Order: sequence, then C-alpha cells, then structure tokens
Amino acid sequence: MFRCGRVLTSEGCRKATPQSLMAYGKMKRYMRDRGHGMRAPRKQSTGPVRSGCHLRPQLRCIVLTPPSPSTTLYRRSTGKIEVPTWVDIVKTGHFKEQAPYNPDWFYVRAAALARHIYLRKAVGIGHLRKFHGGASNRGFRPSHHADASGSVQRKVVQGLEGIGVLEKDPKGGRRISQDGMRDLDRIAVACLEALAEEDESESEEEADEEEDDE
Repeated sequence: MFRCGRVLTSEGCRKATPQSLMAYGKMKRYMRDRGHGMRAPRKQSTGPVRSGCHLRPQLRCIVLTPPSPSTTLYRRSTGKIEVPTWVDIVKTGHFKEQAPYNPDWFYVRAAALARHIYLRKAVGIGHLRKFHGGASNRGFRPSHHADASGSVQRKVVQGLEGIGVLEKDPKGGRRISQDGMRDLDRIAVACLEALAEEDESESEEEADEEEDDE
C-alpha cells in the first residue's frame, strides 16, 4: 500500500521511489480491471437514451446526436424570441475577431442555454459567460481563457424568460420553469421519434441493397 509518501511491503515500510510508485500504479490498475475492491469501469451508452432513463423520456436522457434537442428547440423558437437589433454585427466575446457567420446564431445560442440551464438547478450570467468563453489569442504568449460577452448572454436569457422557458431563482440566477421543462421534455420525445424513424429508414435501405446484391 501507499500512504503518506511511503510504501508498505512485506519487508516493512520504506520510502517511496519512482519504481515503487510505478509498481503501485500497475497493481492499482490490475485490481481495478479485476474488480477487487475498486470501482467498476463506467459503461458507455450504446443508444440515444442513457441508462437510468427508462421512465418518461426527458431532455437529460438524450445523447447529443443529430438532430439534437438544441436544433429542434431552435426551429420551434424561431420568431418567438425577441432578437436585438445588433444581432448581425456584434461579436460574442472580446476574444473573437468577427461576428458569427450563421445568421440564426442567436436562436442556436438560446437553445444551448436552455438545455444547459435545464440540466442544472440555477445558473447566473457569470457562469454562462465562462461556459461560452474561449481562448484569447495573445500572440507568441500562451493563450488564456476569456469569458464571453455578458450582454449577449443576458439578452438571450431575457428572451427565454420572456417566452416562459426560464424564470428567476429566489437565490439568484435563472432556472428552468415548469412550462419550459414540459416543452423541453416534449422536444426530447420528438427527437427520440425522429432518431427511431431514421434508424428504421437506414435499416430498410440496407435490406434493399442486400437484396439487390443477391
């Protein structure tokens, strides 16, 4: 065992060395793979629905595969959210060089923020700035993280709050409302149905190709 910088062996407790630490790491990995006293490795999801979500489908159960819930929410929210006048010329952060190329980037950002807040209890503007931040170009010096524009995040959150998707939390920040949670769950069900239809169509096409080859 390894405790407080020392290794416990059959000969007694001696000082840890690089070789002993390497042997301890190998033993730990062996025990983890064998399942002796170690936590079992996490199972990867094989489908669009995550494990533990066998009840009513929710947005948190959907793995982000096209068509994603954010895209569906973007399509349904087009024309409902109040869009600022500067949406076509503004940058999403001071570290950016140009404005977004996608003319509908405001709706996509709204869908991303709605899903992000859905998966958490309450989120403030500062957290959202850090979430959509990026690396700032400092020339030959190492890049540092820079937060996104607070005005853009605030306008998006206010737009979602205006259509009833978000609401203010008494302790601060915004949280998902009951109506917003119901709408996002409905979108999740629609995404599952769309994925099932795509899988069926792909299987039918493969079956037709196999028949043609025969």
